[in-house]
Amino acid sequence: MRKTTAGAARKAAAGTGARKAAPRKSAPAAKATTARKSTAARKSTAARKSTAGGTTAGRSGTAARKSTAAGRATGARGAPRPAPARGAAPAASGGGSAVRTGPGTARSTRSSQMIASIEDRPERPGRSLVTTNHDVIRRWARERGARPATISGTEREGRAGVLTFNIPGYRESSRIREITWDEWFHTFDLRRLNLIYQEQLRDGRQSNFFRTESPDRDDA
Repeated sequence: MRKTTAGAARKAAAGTGARKAAPRKSAPAAKATTARKSTAARKSTAARKSTAGGTTAGRSGTAARKSTAAGRATGARGAPRPAPARGAAPAASGGGSAVRTGPGTARSTRSSQMIASIEDRPERPGRSLVTTNHDVIRRWARERGARPATISGTEREGRAGVLTFNIPGYRESSRIREITWDEWFHTFDLRRLNLIYQEQLRDGRQSNFFRTESPDRDDA
């Protein structure tokens, strides 16, 4: 009985030893599992940081692009344009279009129809017209065979004096001296003159009536 008991005790001890040894054999596996978990955790953390960094960089890039676009838009608009100088007259095709006015503006000038371009037409035959447009004046003269001229003896400071036209068979005079269009318009603009004229008489016939008018009370 003692032998049996002793044998049983040894077997039991051996079983206990086997059970105690089993946990020691699984320790490396546990360590490997722990290591894998730790590595996975570090990778996950790194990935989140990388994603956060990318998001921040993306936001920064977007903000930079918006800022650049705003700068370009501002640059495109540019600084406010300076206002034109006070009293400066706008440039006009054909040497001008607006009627010149001043203290000596005649009533006939104010009551005449303004012709600003060659597209403008009289309201009716016999209508008094006024213009400063070079193209209009040239056309009117060409249709009548008129040539630019001045009155001899009225010249002033090296320029033409009283301006007129040499129209064959109309107001002929030995004092009329023909000049170039450049000379004629130089004096016309320098003295701020208006041309008052007619295209037709009331009965529809062509009219040769004209006269220059100065709004500054200077002899035209």
